Amino acid sequence: MSLKPHHLKRYKDIALLFWKYGTSDLAKEFANEAAGDEKTLLAAKPGQPAPEELADDLEKMGPTFIKFGQLLSSRPDLLPEPYLKALARLQDKVKPFPYAEVEQTVASELGIRISKAFSFFEEKHLAAASLGQVHRAALRDGRPVVVKVQRPEIRKQIAEDFEVLEEIADFFDEHTDIGRRYRFGKILAEFKSSILQELDYQREASNLATLANNLKEFPHILVPLPVPDYSSRSVLTMDYVSGTKITALSPIAQLDINGDVLAEELFKAYLKQVLIDGFFHADPHPGNVFLTDDGRVALLDLGMTGRLSSNMQENLLRLLLAISEGNGDEAVKIVLRISETADDFDEAEFTKKATEFVSEQRDQTLNHQDVGKALMEVSRTAAQTGLYVPTELTLLGKTLLQLEGIGKILCPNFNTNASVRRNVAELMTTRMRKAATPGHLFASLMEMKDFVGGLPGRVNKILDVVGNSELEVNVKTPDARHLLNGFEKIANRVTTGIILAALIVGAALMMRINSTFQIFGYPGIAMICFLIAIGGSGWLILGILWKDYQDKHKRKE
Repeated sequence: MSLKPHHLKRYKDIALLFWKYGTSDLAKEFANEAAGDEKTLLAAKPGQPAPEELADDLEKMGPTFIKFGQLLSSRPDLLPEPYLKALARLQDKVKPFPYAEVEQTVASELGIRISKAFSFFEEKHLAAASLGQVHRAALRDGRPVVVKVQRPEIRKQIAEDFEVLEEIADFFDEHTDIGRRYRFGKILAEFKSSILQELDYQREASNLATLANNLKEFPHILVPLPVPDYSSRSVLTMDYVSGTKITALSPIAQLDINGDVLAEELFKAYLKQVLIDGFFHADPHPGNVFLTDDGRVALLDLGMTGRLSSNMQENLLRLLLAISEGNGDEAVKIVLRISETADDFDEAEFTKKATEFVSEQRDQTLNHQDVGKALMEVSRTAAQTGLYVPTELTLLGKTLLQLEGIGKILCPNFNTNASVRRNVAELMTTRMRKAATPGHLFASLMEMKDFVGGLPGRVNKILDVVGNSELEVNVKTPDARHLLNGFEKIANRVTTGIILAALIVGAALMMRINSTFQIFGYPGIAMICFLIAIGGSGWLILGILWKDYQDKHKRKE
């Protein structure tokens, strides 16, 4: 580990922070988890620094560490509950910077003075965050907006902080059991990517426009639109949202809103973002969610977003359904399939703990066992046993956990498990409809063509093996006739499948042949082949399912 002279002060600040908490229960928990010693976890002693002190110390060290604290506040796989609660306050309480610097940044970024660009610009900030602050304003045409202005010199400061943190993370990963277990370098790389994206306000403007379009079908959800001509990498202008922060709602105000409808629609909107769009608002903490004056829920601050591949969406859909139904075995299978393992991964321990926790979801009397909490508990168990779950899973767990808190504010009896089960059928139908595009179908046909084209070669190889007496089959069965009947059924199904595949491929090839005989605007012969193939496929599938159903019941008897 090489120390750079111009970073000596930062090294000293971080070293003091590590020294202060290196002997605390926080460090003990990390060490004991890395060693697999659960008996000594959280053995608190008098005189240890309180979790609230960690939040204060991170705030004093500047924006990078405030953002790092915000990240840690949503990682129960890394920190115990008292620290998560203490760091959560960093979401709101951040000191503002002077208005003179706001004026200078806006003029520099937009190339025009505030007085020329806006008919009104309030000097007092509406909100201050770790990377910037927000001011209310109005465009020259009277359109009410808010302007988010980035903190001066923030990019330089963050770049310097990351140089120091990366050296420290690499040292821990290489020389300590804790580092090897938790892979701090990987966590830091993810954090760096996230914060650099948040620093790009033009990207956030694009995120706002995308999310607003994706959620336009939800009448009770509002996403403010950006004003591109008044936005840049360090200045973001968007529609002003008049309303009240969710956490500031009075008991009387809560009685006046249709909370159950809002909570259900908000949760459904997030399920759509995650499982259909593959793009979701990943930071719905209470400071970023407002109740508008006209009774809608507004989603603010699109700096932190998540993106999911189609394969990951499919796995997460299955995982959410398994958790909501308390199917621990299925949930564990999915998590193992999408995760990486450490050399010392204890699969038996992970399976035991995760299965038990998820299975508790079946008991509807456990009011606090929601989907988000279950995902985070699975992530925590994975980290303790040497399983590296995808970042997307942790980010989704954090998002749903925050969302569940908002849902309970809007409707105290809101049940996220029930909401998942209510909406999963519609979501699966939408996913299938989305997948049934001409492009997807043509790709499937091409795969089928390759499969059918390769069949003769494979069959010839099998026949060569049989002809050369190289095929050996060891069968232990008291009923040879039953076995032969089984082979005959398999052969019939394979033959039928090949014929149907040939019909589909033939139909696809004949689609390009011009013909006066047409059905639904397509060549008639091609459509007849295609319809026969579809009908035959349906008959074959139903026959297989019915046979499997009968065999299953016979085995039970």
